[in-house]
Amino acid sequence: MESITIPHMPAHTLHVGLFKDVENATFLRRQLLDGNTEFQYAFADASMVASRQAVLSACSRAIDDSIFGRMKTRNLHSEIVFALSAINNISESFRRIGIQDTTKHVLAVKVLDESVTATKVDAFLGEHVHGTVVAFTDEELWSMQDVPRIRKVYKLPPAGKDNPPKTLSKTDEAIVIGSMALRGS
Repeated sequence: MESITIPHMPAHTLHVGLFKDVENATFLRRQLLDGNTEFQYAFADASMVASRQAVLSACSRAIDDSIFGRMKTRNLHSEIVFALSAINNISESFRRIGIQDTTKHVLAVKVLDESVTATKVDAFLGEHVHGTVVAFTDEELWSMQDVPRIRKVYKLPPAGKDNPPKTLSKTDEAIVIGSMALRGS
């Protein structure tokens, strides 16, 4: 797992965990739906994440929306999942991007503060997420991606000869991030 400080938001440190082959997505989702405050994390389906930059962009937008009182969801962590989406419907965003009972690869993000440390987050996620921790890199994310589903959800153009159907190009990534940024504007 990795702690990341967004350069233009040094007061907000993110702690990110990427998990492969998660066996208890149903349990994690149930905790979120029940409003268990111990599980105030941004849990997303990693197969729907375009890139590391897309995650950081979503976190930046969610933190910015939190600072300026523009959040549309109930907490900062659900706002991060919502910010990963390109649509304005919160429940549909969670269905498309958020963790589902069938999710096999999970991205977990926690915004740290004085009461929550990276060590506590590591221990919590290690105890509650039953999967293999992998590095939060584009290569790991790419190995988990459901490219046809990403293309459909973000309305990306069909794959061409320069862009094999099993991968996203840099242009596709830029379209995803742009769609996320333009949502609601």
